[in-house]
Amino acid sequence: MDGKLIKRLIELNKKDCLWIYILKILSKKPLHAYSIRKAIKDEFGFLSGNVTAYRVLYYLMSQGYVKKNTEGRRKVYSITEGGLEELGKAIDFYKKRVEILKND
Repeated sequence: MDGKLIKRLIELNKKDCLWIYILKILSKKPLHAYSIRKAIKDEFGFLSGNVTAYRVLYYLMSQGYVKKNTEGRRKVYSITEGGLEELGKAIDFYKKRVEILKND
């Protein structure tokens, strides 16, 4: 078997669920937008597309899960209470999926 199914699962979790990784990174500390991609690479072992990361970040802002502050000329992004709630829901979802899949 060549692992096409697992490769597809991994890719879907990286691309379609990038918001979870961004919220998790921002739950640890506020960051500049360009630092978020590097933090994802360092912590989770993959590099998202540059445009994709920005689009997801801006979407999270528009939904109130992330906020932007200005420090001098730079913008710093941080997670909101709503973002922490959504991150918690996502983590619970994954935990439940694992338990369901482990059951015989």
